[in-house]
Amino acid sequence: MANHDLNQIRNFGIISHIDAGKTTVSERILFYTGEIHKIGEVHDGMAVMDWMEQEQERGITITATATSCSWNGYNFNLIDTPGHIDFTIEVERSLRVLDGAIAIFGAVEGVQPQSELVWRQANHYQVPRICLINKMDRIGSDYQQVINSMAKKLDITPLLLQLPLGSEENFHGIIDLLTETTILFTGDDLGQTLTEGTIPTELLDTVQHHREQIIEAAADFDDEILDDFISGNPITAERLIPALRQGVIACNIYPVLLGSALRNKGIQPLLDAICALLPSPLDVPAETGISLDQEGELAIKTAPDASLCALAFKVLADEGRKLTYLRIYSGSLKPGDNVYNSRTGESEKVARLFRMHAHKRERTNRAIAGDIVTATGLKNVLTGDTISDPEHPLQLAGLKYPEPVVSLAVEPKTVDDRDKLPLALEKLQWEDPTFRVTEDAETGQTLLTGMGELHLEVAIQRLKTDFGVNTQTGRPQVVYRETALCAAEQEEIFEREIDGKTHYGEVIIRINPGERKSGIDIEIPEQLLADWPPQLSTLIKEKLAAACQSGQIAGYPLTDLQISLVKATYNSNKTTDLGISAAISRAIGQALKNSKPTLLEPVMALELVAPSDCTGRVMGSLNQKRGQIEGITSRPGEDIVRATVPLLEMFGYMTELRSATQGQGSFTMEFSHFDQAPPETLKKFGLT
Repeated sequence: MANHDLNQIRNFGIISHIDAGKTTVSERILFYTGEIHKIGEVHDGMAVMDWMEQEQERGITITATATSCSWNGYNFNLIDTPGHIDFTIEVERSLRVLDGAIAIFGAVEGVQPQSELVWRQANHYQVPRICLINKMDRIGSDYQQVINSMAKKLDITPLLLQLPLGSEENFHGIIDLLTETTILFTGDDLGQTLTEGTIPTELLDTVQHHREQIIEAAADFDDEILDDFISGNPITAERLIPALRQGVIACNIYPVLLGSALRNKGIQPLLDAICALLPSPLDVPAETGISLDQEGELAIKTAPDASLCALAFKVLADEGRKLTYLRIYSGSLKPGDNVYNSRTGESEKVARLFRMHAHKRERTNRAIAGDIVTATGLKNVLTGDTISDPEHPLQLAGLKYPEPVVSLAVEPKTVDDRDKLPLALEKLQWEDPTFRVTEDAETGQTLLTGMGELHLEVAIQRLKTDFGVNTQTGRPQVVYRETALCAAEQEEIFEREIDGKTHYGEVIIRINPGERKSGIDIEIPEQLLADWPPQLSTLIKEKLAAACQSGQIAGYPLTDLQISLVKATYNSNKTTDLGISAAISRAIGQALKNSKPTLLEPVMALELVAPSDCTGRVMGSLNQKRGQIEGITSRPGEDIVRATVPLLEMFGYMTELRSATQGQGSFTMEFSHFDQAPPETLKKFGLT
């Protein structure tokens, strides 16, 4: 990246529902920016950004892929993210470090479940967005319906910057509402030649109406535009763009563009919009970190000459080595530099730095604030770790990980596989914080836990193809949660002599049931620990939190509970850390046994598309699966069914759906909430 002007850098990702065209858009961006010279298609397994063997076989994106390119003097760091709910962690960690995003919506499908999920994720990190309505050439495409769907489902006011010329298969250009010109796309040279023209007379009134909406939106951020608008003075695109950019950066304006990436239409105007409207690293609010040597919060200055501060947002096991993806927030980084890991409290040395082009690397000798690069040599760095200058150690906010809901028993096929399996599983856990490995205390089996069937299926396949480990697996199992049906209080006094020292702890703990979706609420009155040494009071808080990770029925995590510390007696001569830890464990364990413990099962939000004449059969099958139908939307020839269904009932459902719909049905689902498990499940665990 020759140009290091921070104002000319755009760090952005592409987010959407599965099959909306993210990777196809990414491929065109690489082609038109000159990064590649031949377009690879997802359906052919030749897309540059889908480089994993499984991505090419399945035709879906599994892992977020970063690349760098440039357009008209601007440098892009682009991340293409997956659209499948099982790989939502890839979207989460990408949005954590990006300055902007392109949200893609299908011109026929509109806002779909995963579109809503990734939009909420972007809201959480306050990521500015521009939107692309893709597949404008499809039969049934309706950009206005998509606009309405965005307004209703995403609770935003979309701002249309373009109007289409032609519809469905005749879509051949757009009207640029800012410049008031037409742009025609030609397919003769893969869309590289754009022809500008004048707006047809019959569309002038429509253009004027939509342009006034743009001016009104821009006027909220520029008083002079407002004055000229009221006075009826002409307002040029050059004046509108800076005001619109302010609105985009403030997450108040969401511009909408139109295109058909597969037909090579609409990508160059999208590239121009990225440069003009998305923020540079200098435009977004400064990261806030905690200074570990001064013990206080401070704003991280986005400047190459400041102290180093970077976030490791992704770790990849690449050819046996750990490759760490870094977003540099301040300072600079060079091969050979020593960096401080705030989680481990240790220093490590950076061996090499690379700019990524999908899975290909380009060595670089320096990375500065605003850059996204990868590093080798950071052996103990994991996703979410902060690395900084050892002289000025810092801690940034990490990442929020969704809870996995499906588990699978796995065992090696041969003795050789048994020796290789633990290391391979450790490397998979490096890469994916939502992939967990545990051991069943009763059977001794190794359990893999993930976000869904596909997530675990991909992990098993990777064990074979990437690490040469052959395995045998059991049927996927639901990961339940444990809770209580009534209140209980337990006093526990632990006093025991161990190795000649008396260990003592005394507590009273009360458990109250919470409402569904309330999670865990730990209450510790401030005055209760006022006389306790800081070390022991911190231990009590940590022990209470740790106790919530394992219930009494089958060791599943607790949820929907209020756990209150009612009493904690401190005796300076007797109370020890071991004693208080043992007392808390016993008190919570006994209180849970006395509170009528029960199991909660994961319930999924389902969106199903089926031919209209098959909808009755589909709804009947969902009712048999304890599904709750929440709504049906009809489109020509097909119905969209929204429902909530227990995850237990959904294993292998795709085969059943295809049979009921002559292969024409499809569905997507995401985790919704935990709810009471049915009697037959409780009976298996001896609760009835």
